[in-house]
Amino acid sequence: MRRWAIDFDSLTVCKAAFVKPMECLSVSKLPEGKQWVYEVKLDGYRAVAVKADLDLTLYSRQQKVLNKQFPHIVAALRELPPGTVVDGEIVALDDAGRPTFNLLQNFRSDPSSKVCYYVFDLLCWGNRDTTGLRLIERRALVNAIPGDIRNPRIRISEYLQVSAADMLAAIRGQRLEGVIGKRIDSVYEPGKRTGAWIKHGVNLGQEFVIGGYMPGPHGLDSIIVGYYRGKDLIYVARIRDGFVPASRRSVFEKLQPLVTAKCPFVNLPEIGRSRWGEALNAEKMKKCVWVRPGLVAQVEFLEWTEQDHLRHARFAGLRDDKDPRKVVQEHSSETD
Repeated sequence: MRRWAIDFDSLTVCKAAFVKPMECLSVSKLPEGKQWVYEVKLDGYRAVAVKADLDLTLYSRQQKVLNKQFPHIVAALRELPPGTVVDGEIVALDDAGRPTFNLLQNFRSDPSSKVCYYVFDLLCWGNRDTTGLRLIERRALVNAIPGDIRNPRIRISEYLQVSAADMLAAIRGQRLEGVIGKRIDSVYEPGKRTGAWIKHGVNLGQEFVIGGYMPGPHGLDSIIVGYYRGKDLIYVARIRDGFVPASRRSVFEKLQPLVTAKCPFVNLPEIGRSRWGEALNAEKMKKCVWVRPGLVAQVEFLEWTEQDHLRHARFAGLRDDKDPRKVVQEHSSETD
């Protein structure tokens, strides 16, 4: 890989501060070409780390401070030089070294936990704004970070310059979640989803907004979820699988402040019976408790049905790093 000579004097002087993360566009097929590089899609929490002077602050994509939740990550990142801002992902690794969102949900702050922070971009370096540099130049700086941080909790997310077919084969072979693709000439555009960064899921799963629940043991029997299409919340499934008594109680408690009399889904009630189960018709809806769409759930499922519903869906955990209004449908294809 060529070493890129960067003229730091030409970069804008800035104060290290939170930068809204650049977003990925969901695609059904990976783009090909030498202008693209690929990374493993990490199944965790997106987080921006800011080292201003001697203080290190770890932010969620919604600018929520995560220092108390992940103190060991924060302690490791304090080795960054002052005036640095990095973009990355907090993940929990299973015994095979694969990122697993369910493990992250059950994480407890202790020195033996397998929670790591993968750095994949650098937005400020020595109080100089690097967002206007090309990705390939920013990544050259990212690769220098291990010289400052030797803590094994901090890792560099590697990118590969291979064909899309080879990348997908490797991801499927290791049973990973999916692929991130980035143009090597892309600048960092905070908060934007331009298509210069894309994501492609291999194992079906995405975030959905909780709009209600069915009461049951430990507070709830199932959650009622959907996604946004413009301003409309579209119902896709009732989900019972994936819960244990503790998670049922926890989700139930978090839903109580959001209870409302009005159903938030525009496509309910359903008429008749659905192919993969009983429809959520007007009679069934009388048993539902509706909530304002303020909580986001990570959901794994087998497939989308012809009725635009989920088949064999299971709850994987709650996500407090996602804006419910940005939860949209993410169809995925296995025939690339």
